[in-house]
Amino acid sequence: MPFARRGPEPGRPGARRRAWGRSLAALVCGALPVFAFPAPGLWWWAYLALVPWLLLIRTAPGPRRAAVDGWCGGAGFVLAVHHWLLPSLHVFLLPLAALLGLLWVPWAVLVRSLTGGDRTPARAAVALVAVPCGWLLIELVRSWEGLGGPWGLLGASQWEVPAALRLASVGGVWLVTLLVVAVNTAVALLVAAPGLRAVGVAGLAACALVAGVAAWGVGAPGTRGTVRVAFVQPGVVEGAERRFDRAEELTRSLAGQRVDLVVWGESGVGADPVGRPELAARLTALARAVDAPLLVNVDARAADRPGIFKSAVLVAPSGLTGQRYDKMRLVPFGEYVPARAVLGWVTSAGKAADEDRRRGTAPVVMTLPAAGDVPGLRVGPLVCFESAFPDMSRRLVRDGSGLLVVQSATSTFQDSWAPAQHASLAALRAAETGRPVVHATLTGVSAAYGPDGRRIGPALGTEASAVAVRELPLSATTTGYVRWGDWPVYGTLLVLGAVCAAAGAGALRRRPGAGSRGPRARTSRG
Repeated sequence: MPFARRGPEPGRPGARRRAWGRSLAALVCGALPVFAFPAPGLWWWAYLALVPWLLLIRTAPGPRRAAVDGWCGGAGFVLAVHHWLLPSLHVFLLPLAALLGLLWVPWAVLVRSLTGGDRTPARAAVALVAVPCGWLLIELVRSWEGLGGPWGLLGASQWEVPAALRLASVGGVWLVTLLVVAVNTAVALLVAAPGLRAVGVAGLAACALVAGVAAWGVGAPGTRGTVRVAFVQPGVVEGAERRFDRAEELTRSLAGQRVDLVVWGESGVGADPVGRPELAARLTALARAVDAPLLVNVDARAADRPGIFKSAVLVAPSGLTGQRYDKMRLVPFGEYVPARAVLGWVTSAGKAADEDRRRGTAPVVMTLPAAGDVPGLRVGPLVCFESAFPDMSRRLVRDGSGLLVVQSATSTFQDSWAPAQHASLAALRAAETGRPVVHATLTGVSAAYGPDGRRIGPALGTEASAVAVRELPLSATTTGYVRWGDWPVYGTLLVLGAVCAAAGAGALRRRPGAGSRGPRARTSRG
């Protein structure tokens, strides 16, 4: 009797080649969303970028293959979004991407279980809610400081879209991410199978309704008064002393102009003025020359305690005010090496910190000097990496800040997409909190945003060595995000908990012996 012809076994070369090809396809699909972020800035692409990846996972023959597709795609996403870290991490970016890519494994299994095969419209409707929630949970986990922080959140790609900014004022960047992934899921259902198209159309209609309500139903923050803020960008200058001199020269050019605050970028001062009277006198004279307080940033060993700190220091025309904020959330490897006793050797292979910076212990809201009977404006400083964390700006506003200031330096990544991406985060923080935000850097991109998240005036690019003055509207409006916080995250946990509970209940019902026993099987002897 002739044997039937069998397909290639999993261990055969043909099957292995197909598996590797599929893994490569997943890697590429996972990298596609990067074009939605600056510098390409194709914001509309974010609503389609996940569709190829979703369709690939949907066709996985089993959960194990779906998990591999999720892992490879997640690694591709991390590599693409953080490619500008290569000058600092070198080859270490590859194992980091492989490690973080594991976060997408449960999500991929969820996607296949809800959309793969001949799924019912009811299950597809659940996917419209659960798949975005699964993605948001990934963003929440990788937002932990030790894993690199919340860089590359899908919602952050919508920083120029007015409707998305209004949505962020209600539920933060998290709510915008949910909308973006929901649209991708609906499009994937629309093209996946004829039987699921009605669900896809309904999902797109629901997303359009949410965006419309955000655009026309959520008002921009009310404004009262303005503040004139100057931000100084010395540009690419070799040597700390020459950079200081250039910043001083640009600041003096403001003499005669009415400004309420002058902001320098991160690490603009290389010594602690508390222990250097001549430096304190130099900064005080500069503040007196422009008749405005200076908010400088010190990256140096503290004069009154051990260790190196990155600190925002307020200098008034009358001298040091004593108001100081020490950076609390540090960049892994850039400002400290985790488990230095074990991983300290990476400093010889990349641009990791030779000595760990010390952390601050609490956020600080500074008060500018009063102008006559008018009380001084309260300012909440953040340093570089910290502007990526929505909770930090929210805390500052709840503590009374009327203006948020970000001091940054991305010169290490000067010719990459990182400076533009970093500056765009300030738009989200402004929209979330309803407060104007100034993003001041040493070498660009520097920009200012109003309380509705829209940019005020042009940005200073990475090629500029200049000072800019922006008149920013002030607001006392309490946004939904400031009032209620990260409520989309809690809703996500409830949805995923319900899905897992339903899946567990279904598994119990299908379990042999869970119901009534059938007739006993007959054996050959019986």
